[in-house]
Amino acid sequence: MTMKGKFITFEGVDGAGKSTHIDEVISFLESQKIAVKRTREPGGTKLGEKLRELLLHDEMDPETETLLMFAARRQHIAEVIKPALDEGVFVVSDRFTDATYAYQYGGKQVAYSKIEALEAWVHPDLKADLTLLFDLPVEISIARLKNNRAPDKFEKESEAFFNRLRNVYLDLARQHPNRYRIINANQTIESVSHDVIEAIRTIL
Repeated sequence: MTMKGKFITFEGVDGAGKSTHIDEVISFLESQKIAVKRTREPGGTKLGEKLRELLLHDEMDPETETLLMFAARRQHIAEVIKPALDEGVFVVSDRFTDATYAYQYGGKQVAYSKIEALEAWVHPDLKADLTLLFDLPVEISIARLKNNRAPDKFEKESEAFFNRLRNVYLDLARQHPNRYRIINANQTIESVSHDVIEAIRTIL
């Protein structure tokens, strides 16, 4: 019988350097002879990538935005995440449902209970085995984003928006200490890399 794969999610404020370290985690897992699938949210499927374009660039009602996030997520789970996990593949996702709590509840102030209800509908039995939260002071995040490519609509948000979503992420980490590892993203790349790989080793 095939062992079920592990589900690893990367979360954090924009500009925290998640993408760099996702590459590193993929390489590390492959070096351990572990089959791994890299994916992202919103996106991960043909439909999800179309929705990603709308979600990152088109202004819309925050509840519409939340519903579309979960529509993309449902397709992502059905088409990519669950089949991979069932085959014993590790799935590494750049964001998952915690991001909806941070951005749509924390940032956009959609009711927590509505997001909770959607989570219970869309993936009642699927939780990450490990969530790496790349934490960074908001002023540093904003400074990094100014040197970035053309920003999406979320990256253009106010400092107050980013403070709210950071606080939600830290609250989630406190609520789920067994799943979360907080990574201090305000240190050298080498130090962040060390902390990330040590966190990954905890679920191998």
